[in-house]
Amino acid sequence: MPTRPEGIPGIYHRVERGQTLWRISKLYNLDLEELAAINRISDATKIEVGQLIFIPHRQKQAAPTKNAQFEDFIWPLRGRVITAFGYSLNNMVNKGLNIQAEPMQEIVAARSGQVVFYSDDFAGYGKTVIIDHGDGFSTVYARNKEVFVKIGDRIEKGRAIARAGSTNKDKNVYLHFEIRNGYLAQNPYFYLP
Repeated sequence: MPTRPEGIPGIYHRVERGQTLWRISKLYNLDLEELAAINRISDATKIEVGQLIFIPHRQKQAAPTKNAQFEDFIWPLRGRVITAFGYSLNNMVNKGLNIQAEPMQEIVAARSGQVVFYSDDFAGYGKTVIIDHGDGFSTVYARNKEVFVKIGDRIEKGRAIARAGSTNKDKNVYLHFEIRNGYLAQNPYFYLP
């Protein structure tokens, strides 16, 4: 069993299959960053089924409220992460994940929501789509070859929204994917299964 942080009351949660750090934070009505910090988790891909996560100042899961429904995120495409969140290159910090893709591979919505932004060439990222999920979260999908949605479209989780591509500057085929809470980029690993 991991060492309990000294002087902090709480309980342990055993990670179940498919759970993300974000889902666990929602189960206990805790701030995600606090949960990651107190458990010294810098890479959420390292949480495993059966692992014990310390839940500070809680004795049980939060009681579900009427409006407490939330939908988990899914990966927008299958591929190898070639640049992780926070990685710095040429004095630029990656605010998402760069996921290698096959040319023309379909990209799906990571969560249900409404398309609120589209650009043919946003800040050198090529064709870019942003979906607002209605709870303060949004997802960004950039470097697309082809886009199937338009501003105002209501999108269900898992629906194909684009095809992977490249930009004029960089011919490598990959998706630049971000999860934002408000305007702040979040580490997608905390949210993805």
